[in-house]
Amino acid sequence: MIKSGTLKLNCVAGNSINKLRYLSAQGSATGPIVEPTLPQSIPQPQPQPDSKPPTEIPMPNKTTITAKEVQQNVEDDVLFEDVGDKGVIILNRPKALNALNLSMVEKIYPVLKKWESSKRLVIIEGAGEKAFCAGGDVKSVVNTLRETGNNILVKTFFRKEYTLNYLIGRYKIPYVATIDGITMGGGAGLSVHGKYRIATEKTLFAMPETAIGLFPDVGGTFFLPRLKGKLGLYLGLTGDRLKGIDVVLAGIATHFIPSEKLPYLKQDLLTTEQSDVKEVLNKYQCIKFNQEFRLAPYMNKIDTYFSASSVEEIIQRLKEDNSEWAKNTLQMLLKASPTSLKVTMRAIQKGSTLNLSDCLKMEYRLACTALNRTSDFCEGVRALLIDKDQKPMWNPNSLREVTDAYVNQKFTKLLEEKELQL
Repeated sequence: MIKSGTLKLNCVAGNSINKLRYLSAQGSATGPIVEPTLPQSIPQPQPQPDSKPPTEIPMPNKTTITAKEVQQNVEDDVLFEDVGDKGVIILNRPKALNALNLSMVEKIYPVLKKWESSKRLVIIEGAGEKAFCAGGDVKSVVNTLRETGNNILVKTFFRKEYTLNYLIGRYKIPYVATIDGITMGGGAGLSVHGKYRIATEKTLFAMPETAIGLFPDVGGTFFLPRLKGKLGLYLGLTGDRLKGIDVVLAGIATHFIPSEKLPYLKQDLLTTEQSDVKEVLNKYQCIKFNQEFRLAPYMNKIDTYFSASSVEEIIQRLKEDNSEWAKNTLQMLLKASPTSLKVTMRAIQKGSTLNLSDCLKMEYRLACTALNRTSDFCEGVRALLIDKDQKPMWNPNSLREVTDAYVNQKFTKLLEEKELQL
């Protein structure tokens, strides 16, 4: 046991780190006072009796870094705190808003696997004041595709990231994600599938993938359709951002705790018994929320408009509504990739009846179709994050041109040996 609440720091780093793992040092990632009744929260996937444990991911050799080496290597992208029978994971790329890369995934997975049987609690948090994790490091991913044309390494990143998401979704001990700050895309995958998700007044949550020519992945096709009504489809198509308490009111986070209380919460969690985790979280939880869900006044419209059978019909219903909200929603949709909109709608519809494993397998198939130089994904990241001209040239560039046959092709199963193995 660690005495006097001190932390024993054990940092793990990977050898043989290739270009994608450390490319782009800057990084990038992918919107009245009442006590409300919380909407349904995301159900956590339960392990099936005959289910196999997640496939072990081949990882590069690891080395334990001494305290002296830690000082010399302050750029280490993930830190691990080993505190008796508890463990803490710190995403440590604050200058890149803790954007997730392959190096980080390869470090986190084996530690989580080990801790599942040796610890009683795991906490994951982000370094710095701005972000938990702003998403996958898609800028580096696209730079790799554009420069080499080789998608093998990029597929490896998606495969290992989704496998990590699955491990979190079926984790056997309490997993507490402190989403204090920007939490988008890949950051959602590291948090929403865990048992406890802590939002603060600084939390900014979104699944903005349609704006960069992708789709809500990292298990987004599992958790989005399980939000109340059509809220998940709305968030997935528009990329709309939720802030602070709204992340709890939407059913995405489980608790709302002021950011200033997080150090005290962490200390209590690291000294509590496993069975008392929920009690500790509830102690810090704000009992009375002081605002109504931002989208509550529009939920009837969201449920009505987004229950349409096609993206075109959703847009038509919004056009017939002259309200400011409808105009803003329409603007968000019209900026997105037409292909991404149709793929996202289909994927979320399918995901509503699939388990987490099958959702991630479907997402991997879809991701593989986007990992080439001419994809909307490459073009969207170029326009929004690399060149920043904000003028993506989508191909196809209209919903009419995105045929059902074109969308169906993207959902085609891969050869068995190329499928995501979970």
